[in-house]
Amino acid sequence: MTGPITRALAEFRAKPTAAGWLQLPFFQDGSAEAVAAKVDAVIAAGAQVLPPPEAVFTSISLTPLEGVKVVVLGQDPYPTPGDSHGLAFSYRGSRRLPASLRTILAEMAEDLGVPMPTSGDLSKWARQGVLLINTALTVEAGQSGAHMKFGWSALVDQAIAAISARQPAVVFLLWGGPARKRAALVDRTKHLVIEAGHPSPLNRLNDFRGTKPFSRANAWLVQKGLEPVDWRLDP
Repeated sequence: MTGPITRALAEFRAKPTAAGWLQLPFFQDGSAEAVAAKVDAVIAAGAQVLPPPEAVFTSISLTPLEGVKVVVLGQDPYPTPGDSHGLAFSYRGSRRLPASLRTILAEMAEDLGVPMPTSGDLSKWARQGVLLINTALTVEAGQSGAHMKFGWSALVDQAIAAISARQPAVVFLLWGGPARKRAALVDRTKHLVIEAGHPSPLNRLNDFRGTKPFSRANAWLVQKGLEPVDWRLDP
C-alpha cells in the first residue's frame, strides 16, 4: 500500500506542467520515490507532515520549468498546520503574516510604491513564472528543519542548474546564507543574481530591507524583452 506522499508524487507526474521538471535526474533515478518513501514512513509512524500531501509539489506544479522567470528560494515549509501550501514564504493561515513574509511584502510595497498587501498567498507570483521553492518540500508540525536531510535538496540543486542551462534569462533572488551558496549553480553571463540577507527578523545584519529586488528584477526582465512580474497581491 502506497503512502500519501508517494501518491502525491504520482499525481504530480501526470500533470502537463510537470514535463520539464520530470527530465531532472531526481525524477529519473528513483530519488523522488526514495524521498517520498521516507516522508511516508514518518507519517506512518504518527508524525504530522506539512503541507498536506496534495500541496507538497505546488511550487513545481504552478510554475513549469520552461516558464520560470524568477527564482526565490526558501528553506522549509511553515511548521504550523494550516500555514503552508507548498510555495516558499507563501502563507494561507488566519493569523498575522509570518515575520519573514511581512518583511518581504513591506520591502515590495516600499520598493514599488504600492500598498502593503493584506494577503500572504503568493500563488499569483507563481502563476507568472516566479518559482517559489523550498530546499525541503516537507516538514513536521512544530519541528522546523525536520526533513532538511531527507534528500529534497537534490531536487532544488538540479532545478537551479537546469533553469540556468535551459532558460535564456532568469532573475535569481537569493536571500540568506543557504540560498546564496547556490549562486555557484547559476550562469551569470545569462542570468541576474540578486543576493541579500535573509528577511527574517533574526537576521542581525538587517541586510535585506532597502535592496529593492522587485524593481531591479522587473527592470532587468524588461531589458531582456520579457514581461515584468506584477508583484501586487491584493485585487
